[in-house]
Amino acid sequence: MKITIESRPLESVETDALIVPVFENRPESRFGAEGLVKAGEITGKPLELTLLHHTDGVAATRVLLVGCGKAEKFDPTEQRRAAGAAIRHLKSRSIKRIALALDGSFSGPEFAEAAVEGAILGDYDPDVYKSDEKKTIASLIVLTADAKGVDSGRIIGESQNFTRALVNEPANKLGPLGIADAARKMAAEFGLECEVLDRDQMAVLKMNALLGVAQGSAEPPALVVLRYNPGNGNSADHVGLVGKGVTFDTGGISIKPADGMEKMKYDMAGGAAMIGAMRAIAQLKPAVRVTAFIPCVENMPGSRAQRPGDIVAAMSGKTVEVINTDAEGRLILADAITYAKQQGCTHLIDAATLTGAIAVALGHLRAGLFSNNDNLRDRVLKASQAEGERMWPMPLDDDYKDYLKSAFADLANVGGRWGGAVTAAYFLKEFAEDTPWVHLDIAGTAWLDESKPFLAKGPTGLPVRTLVRLVLDWK
Repeated sequence: MKITIESRPLESVETDALIVPVFENRPESRFGAEGLVKAGEITGKPLELTLLHHTDGVAATRVLLVGCGKAEKFDPTEQRRAAGAAIRHLKSRSIKRIALALDGSFSGPEFAEAAVEGAILGDYDPDVYKSDEKKTIASLIVLTADAKGVDSGRIIGESQNFTRALVNEPANKLGPLGIADAARKMAAEFGLECEVLDRDQMAVLKMNALLGVAQGSAEPPALVVLRYNPGNGNSADHVGLVGKGVTFDTGGISIKPADGMEKMKYDMAGGAAMIGAMRAIAQLKPAVRVTAFIPCVENMPGSRAQRPGDIVAAMSGKTVEVINTDAEGRLILADAITYAKQQGCTHLIDAATLTGAIAVALGHLRAGLFSNNDNLRDRVLKASQAEGERMWPMPLDDDYKDYLKSAFADLANVGGRWGGAVTAAYFLKEFAEDTPWVHLDIAGTAWLDESKPFLAKGPTGLPVRTLVRLVLDWK
């Protein structure tokens, strides 16, 4: 999608479709829509879509009125959703040239950024392996007097879609080495440093928790490291982004039920989000140093797979009794967190499709946020609120460690039935130790089982926007 910016009367723009926002209590009365307003067919309610054809005095072939709800409640999140819903509605009708008008009261850079992000996110469909002809949008004109925000919206939207495309890849097309290759190509394109540690290098580092998960698969593991160094950064801080990269999760010997297992290609969504965030960071150039660590494995029940009852010594020196091989994400993250600290990271944020328990607690609407540091927790929450990626702070009291007791090792890798998302987070806390750290359990929010008006079914790309906002606002 080619995106351009114009500042002129929207009625004069020649295009296949013109998107115009409409608010409750002030519904659009232009474009010959007065009769529809009086009939109650246009109310301005959120995501209400009304397509008008060949409107007098308008150069565009069609006008799409998009309901935006009450003006006093309208924010960049609603702008993003409205733009996405409009784009998806028009795309479904094979409309290729589109102009999007921003309301004069909501035309600042944050609204322009959100509108462009929403349009790009709405344009994505997970249909790369379908053989039918793809519907594509050729161009988008953003009608605004203030061009600020448009370019950053494009960068962030494209980076979130980059993440979604990675997550959508089936495991037979994208294994651990495939993620490493994608990261290398992205890094070369946008000027990041990329290093990939192989099995032998990880063995020298004694990453036995990570390697134990990988040993049941014929696919070799990889630890992807992406480095961004600001040319003008004065901060002594070094932000580490750690993302779970399990390219397929059968559960290992503790095998999952067959029903729904096909979705387990998404178990690398946290790792993909870190790669997507680094893609945006490389272009937007925050003033703080950022390094991403993505441990990539496939969890399979092969003849060499680790067994329940096995004990591994993690890179930190802590020993872990593997009670359940389906609790593998925390094992690979433990070694990656230790390595990130060794590489000098002063602040850590990890994201992982870690537990089904978080979806039981919060549904599919919010990610669970756990932290050992109130300041970093609040900074991540502020960024998530600004970007419309909803999160909820979860408890991490010291008492939860009792659930992880083992008679045979320092820790068990699961804590039983109760508080599963909390005990998984507490396991990671044992490796973060005193380093300020936030854990995002995105198991309930990284994938949409049903499409939304503004977003296709499948990968969501969360929490790319939150991570990018966090480092851009870093002080």
